[in-house]
Amino acid sequence: MTSELSSQGWRSLRIFFEDLVWRHFYQDLHLEEPRVAQYVSVLLAEFARMENVYKIRDGLGRQLEDVGEMLVESNPLLKAGSFDRERAVRKHVGDYTLFMSGLFPESVAKNSRRKTLRLDAFVDFMQAGKESYSIVSSFDQFEYRDEAPLFRKLAENFESCVFGLNLVKQDIEEFQHEYYRQLRATLEQGGTERGRPESSYS
Repeated sequence: MTSELSSQGWRSLRIFFEDLVWRHFYQDLHLEEPRVAQYVSVLLAEFARMENVYKIRDGLGRQLEDVGEMLVESNPLLKAGSFDRERAVRKHVGDYTLFMSGLFPESVAKNSRRKTLRLDAFVDFMQAGKESYSIVSSFDQFEYRDEAPLFRKLAENFESCVFGLNLVKQDIEEFQHEYYRQLRATLEQGGTERGRPESSYS
């Protein structure tokens, strides 16, 4: 196994997720939003690479694994040096909280109970994700204009998307999919501090 997805492996993984996401979003939730389903499918495939899960870095180059720290990094009055930076970090917060709340809600709950102080303990993941997508949707001019309606839909349907991913998770657990097992093991070991998951898609 290798830690990198080949282009063929990434396409296979994306097709796998597309089937599950579209089926649950359309048939179970009646969330008939093609762009939302497509976005979520691609997000799951992209997050198969752990560096995409934790891609936000602070000014010192340190990877941020704490949503609270990400929110600080997104604030133009604190750490964000520009509104483009605010949008990029907020988009990732939306993606990360959707992904974690949908596929790994037990990990989110575990973070809130940790004895080690983390800003995550004071963050409502659902609210942070919904708010972040809403902020991203407010960037509706120039190069961001075409994407703004998508993020507005993601904000409006955040809870439904999380529930849809809970259903996707149940399917993956039944399949005992290698992708899910390795991601879960890595997250339980502390994210990027203790290694990367490998992928069987090569």
